[in-house]
Amino acid sequence: MKRMRNLLIGATLVALFAVLGAGQHLLQQTAQAQAAGAVMAPRFEVDPTFPKPLPNGMYQGQSIGLWVDTQDHVWIVHRPDVLDAAEGAAQQTPPTAECCKSAPPILEFDPAGNLLRSWGGKDGPGFQWPDSNHGLNIDNKGNLWMGGNGGSDGHMIKFTQDGKFLMQVGKKGVTRNSLATDQFFQVAEMFFHAASNEVFVADGYGNKRVAVVDPDSGKVKRFWGAYGKPPDDAGSLAQGAYDPTATYQHFRGPVHCAMVSNDGLVYVCDRTSNRFQIFRIDGTYVREVYTQRDSRGDGSVWDIDFSRDPQQRFLYVADGRNQKIRIFDRASLTELTTFGKGGHYPGEWYSLHNLSTDSKGNLYTVETYQGRRLQRFLYKGLAPVAGKQTGVAWPTGQ
Repeated sequence: MKRMRNLLIGATLVALFAVLGAGQHLLQQTAQAQAAGAVMAPRFEVDPTFPKPLPNGMYQGQSIGLWVDTQDHVWIVHRPDVLDAAEGAAQQTPPTAECCKSAPPILEFDPAGNLLRSWGGKDGPGFQWPDSNHGLNIDNKGNLWMGGNGGSDGHMIKFTQDGKFLMQVGKKGVTRNSLATDQFFQVAEMFFHAASNEVFVADGYGNKRVAVVDPDSGKVKRFWGAYGKPPDDAGSLAQGAYDPTATYQHFRGPVHCAMVSNDGLVYVCDRTSNRFQIFRIDGTYVREVYTQRDSRGDGSVWDIDFSRDPQQRFLYVADGRNQKIRIFDRASLTELTTFGKGGHYPGEWYSLHNLSTDSKGNLYTVETYQGRRLQRFLYKGLAPVAGKQTGVAWPTGQ
């Protein structure tokens, strides 16, 4: 027995030294590369164990909103109503099979990938659930904001994390009006900016503007269009079919994100123009960046987030047309590298829609259309850039 225990202890120490040795080797490689002046960028590996399977035969639909809160809990909003009769066999009348049924639209996962809470999907006293769910964010009080881009959706709704209704901003049953102060039209996404205590709204699919809202009263405080000019719906619609050689004076849309960095810059996704524009929080235009300008259809700039260092040195762009995450140096706005490719296996995407980071720098993504899933990519530190396209971020064992 004693000999067996000594063997086990010896084997454990060998394994530990091997892991420490690999980690030390990786640190040495990184230090040597930095000393040699190599271009460095964050490196990620897909975590195929996250999240855990949904309980009770639940099925996740088109996933069109994502945020990681201060506890590193992952929140998503999806569309349960997209399941066909085979996917939702258990909810047919009568059921045609044991599996499956729609999950409620709001889902919360803990860092281990367990589903904690699920709720939503119906109108309630004082609020109207969107016709088509779209966009999700958590403010500094832990409240959840969501929008909708259905045909009559002109509003956002605020809830507690348990699903208790707090406030509706805007209203349903409206049409396009990018100059309105009492409604939105087909909101894509929203972001709570703690430093200014404001919600920045990517408004969005119908309207073509950024709107800034007081989170307590719901009042629209200011708004702007492309280049910081007043939005012009007629001008936006008159721009016609996409031309990769044109410089569009209005957002083509959808205006799909409006993310604010720690240094007070607003990054706005003009998705089908294949660009993002940068503003100060008062709407003053700073500059724009194009990426994959030849992309047609859905466009190449779907969502934006930042690395978790205080300076937010790196900018992550979700490209749902080309199925990649693009990593930019935020100071120079130079694209350093990309990872990912199209597909349904771990580390691949089908219509990559949103991304978000946790406190450790890990990346989370959700997919719409037939992708319909949540994935996690573990942050593995900085590494020398191996090329402009690095493919699937598969685990290396390091």
